Amino acid sequence: MLNKNIILYSLLLFVPISIAGHFLGWGSTVIFITSGLAIIPLAAFMGNATEEIAVVVGPNLGGLLNATFGNATELIIALIALNAGLVNVVKATITGSIISNLLLVMGFSMFLGGLRYKEQEFQPILARVNASSMNLAVIAILLPTAMDATSTGIDEATLQGLSVAVAVVLILVYGLTLLFSMKTHSYLFDVGVAELETASDEQGNSEEQEHSQHKPNVWLWLGVLLAITLFVAFESELLVDTLEEATEKLGLTRLFTGVILLPVIGNAAEHATAVTVAMKNKMDLSLSVAVGSSLQIALFVAPVLVLAGWFMGQPMDLDFNPFELVAVSVAVLIANSISSDGKSNWLEGILLLATYVVLGLAFYFHPVIQGLG
Repeated sequence: MLNKNIILYSLLLFVPISIAGHFLGWGSTVIFITSGLAIIPLAAFMGNATEEIAVVVGPNLGGLLNATFGNATELIIALIALNAGLVNVVKATITGSIISNLLLVMGFSMFLGGLRYKEQEFQPILARVNASSMNLAVIAILLPTAMDATSTGIDEATLQGLSVAVAVVLILVYGLTLLFSMKTHSYLFDVGVAELETASDEQGNSEEQEHSQHKPNVWLWLGVLLAITLFVAFESELLVDTLEEATEKLGLTRLFTGVILLPVIGNAAEHATAVTVAMKNKMDLSLSVAVGSSLQIALFVAPVLVLAGWFMGQPMDLDFNPFELVAVSVAVLIANSISSDGKSNWLEGILLLATYVVLGLAFYFHPVIQGLG
């Protein structure tokens, strides 16, 4: 934990560096790299601020707050890219976020956890519920894409209308999943909550007692959350503004950048948390972080972006590139297959990581697509 904090505080140095680079004109590549590195610690501290506020407002509202702000960084980056007209990059970021959580995070969690423990267990019923939810997400992006591929002369307004309607359905389903997890079937998630409390206990009983006696100042943390959000928005704008020129200089396509690089930048801190708890044999909590983040992207962030694009005059639909759709389907298929039995080992982690590497290579060598490459 100490090493993680040292790394995060060190990465904060890139905040003033990226800002200085912007005003001093250091070049798009330098600004792109430094702003990307600056977002990583800001995303972590945004999560910490949200958790502190959740302590004060109570478990129900706190759970909703965590669920809503869980992928706030990615949402901010995507909104700024959407406003800049980089719709295909936004779509690539959505698919990349789902893929990285299901393959990269789950893979590292199962692999590193499996090196310490021969076999790790988690609740299979939650795995089945999550699998069904992810299948719905695949269906949601499959149908608009299939309609576009199987219909001739379909206009953009029709796809936009279908996407908005599907987005509303997905947001409703997301709300029902929160009701399921926090209210009607909250007992299924007690294991993850208990693990989280145990992890906190490991930091020392004295710290816990001090924390219970002195509740966080909610107004202070709200101010911190607001300040961090503004910094994330500014750094995201620097990142998006330099994305096209920087990726061209680095020899990367925007497809690869959107699917591979941006999701890792936005979720690096959350990824580290999932892997850390897995190495402590807390797989329920680890998978809830990884799969929960994917579900939030698919059922909440993507629909919100569709609705936001509708209001912003930047048509954003759910008609994805078929290659991205294949990649998401592959990730969901193998993740559901491996997690269905409620057990994991290091080899299953390797299989997930190998799948992510293969998909990453495919995106890297994928030919340039008009409007995205």
